[in-house]
Amino acid sequence: MQFKKILKTLLAITGAMIFFLLAFPTRVQAMHIMEGMLPPSWCINWYVISAPFFIYGLYRLQKIIQSSQKNAKVMLALCGAFVFVLSSLKLPSVTGSCSHPTGVGLGTVMFGPGVMSVIGVIVLLFQALLLAHGGLTTLGANEFSMTIIGPIVGFLVYKLCRRFKVNRSVSIFLCAMLADWSTYITTAFQLAIVFPDPHAGVMAALIKFLGIFAITQIPLAIAEGLLTVIVYNLVISNDLWKETALQ
Repeated sequence: MQFKKILKTLLAITGAMIFFLLAFPTRVQAMHIMEGMLPPSWCINWYVISAPFFIYGLYRLQKIIQSSQKNAKVMLALCGAFVFVLSSLKLPSVTGSCSHPTGVGLGTVMFGPGVMSVIGVIVLLFQALLLAHGGLTTLGANEFSMTIIGPIVGFLVYKLCRRFKVNRSVSIFLCAMLADWSTYITTAFQLAIVFPDPHAGVMAALIKFLGIFAITQIPLAIAEGLLTVIVYNLVISNDLWKETALQ
């Protein structure tokens, strides 16, 4: 089966990345923003802000599941697994957080940004409950940065590139890479407004957090963009999905 070939390729690449992390272990605090890092008021704020996007994502997910598009459910599962595996590969960064690929670019290109808010919450919830990565109180904040802002930015970049006839692979690469970077810009902002610099305020803290994240996130985002292009091209070339279907 063609899908098995794609799955084997994805598992092989992921296995190599996991081997590297296991061969050179590092002590990690938690994935995303960890439990207890944000004040209760901000936890509630991020839940409220993220709620409309999640509701719209449920609407989009229902449309996709009910559609007659070939392999729609299988591709949803693939995108969810892609997010889960990539976002589980982490490197230590700002205290109480860490750097990792997000994996949202693949689903964003295939389904649009709306559905990623639902897929992302499922992934974040599993990671918080089963892997002790992230947290339940910070779920709204992590959802907003990784599965709302990231996919929206990535989708806009992808559509803009395609409108100007940019090569498909380059467009997907930029989508995945900039979705990743925008996630961490948002995360840095979320931390900066809670932990401002005692002398220079929020902007100084934001610059500090961005500088720390950049060390690991720039190369991680580039690697994620390349992997996303490989997987997407495998899916399209094996006629498992039609380009622009259900976006």
